[in-house]
Amino acid sequence: MAVKLDQLQLWRAAPESGLVASIPCEDIGFVVVDNPGATYSHDALARLIHFGAVVVFCNEKHLPAGLLLPLSDHTEVVWRLHEQIALRKPARKQLWRQIVVAKIRSQAANLPEDSSARRRLLALTREVKSGDVTNVEAHAAKLYWSAWLCPGTPFHRDPNSSEGVNAMLNYGYAIIRAAVARALVSAGLHPALGLHHRNRGNPFCLADDMLEPLRPLVERAVRALKCGGQTVLEPASKRELLSLLTVTVRVGDQAGPLMVGLHRTMASLVRCIQGEENRLLLPVCVEPTWACEPEETCT
Repeated sequence: MAVKLDQLQLWRAAPESGLVASIPCEDIGFVVVDNPGATYSHDALARLIHFGAVVVFCNEKHLPAGLLLPLSDHTEVVWRLHEQIALRKPARKQLWRQIVVAKIRSQAANLPEDSSARRRLLALTREVKSGDVTNVEAHAAKLYWSAWLCPGTPFHRDPNSSEGVNAMLNYGYAIIRAAVARALVSAGLHPALGLHHRNRGNPFCLADDMLEPLRPLVERAVRALKCGGQTVLEPASKRELLSLLTVTVRVGDQAGPLMVGLHRTMASLVRCIQGEENRLLLPVCVEPTWACEPEETCT
């Protein structure tokens, strides 16, 4: 991977050496490096960062392991940092409540309309208090995962697994997390200063906060892959999960690709942090979410 005249050039190594593609750096949002033998020049990485692209590096298990994220050149980045630090606890808790409610609603949308689990999830959204002090999110997750796949199909969610469906989920989450972090930095926000997540070893606490209501988008895509017969993380399933960045979502009264919607969401978050608004505008998928036919293919 090299760069020439601000064109990212992808070259095939010997013995079949040759130029594979040449893409304007300004048109690139993400580069995912998954081949352990891949090489790249410093200039290529520097120009990608200059144009605001994110580079995702995968480990030996083909799962995203690290990010190369642009340092924000936002004109008010220092003020944003002070505003994030000064955000009062009640405001943080109210924002987290909105995130949890949005996540549970998206989980419910992933289940059949006539299912009891969907009705129970929607009922739980009315029980979420400021800061989710009663941990409704965890209760909803238990109910959701038990009904996530087609009826009668058991599934155990393991975030530490690198195999099967869990690996596809982890890959999808990591891709969306990178997109969220990119949008946060572009808005002048620091991704380490979270609303709810507080792990001192996590430099992306705020990104993890904002990722929560987007997880069901990944889960919908992974379920469709599994119902279609794809049960391992491979190039075909990776392409499908990467395409989530262009799925149509609605943010407020505007609809468009997820990558664009994320910038609108982060602008809304900035207004909430500044005290100009109380309602956080989060992406909502506008496409049908329950898609797993026929049921026999899921068993």
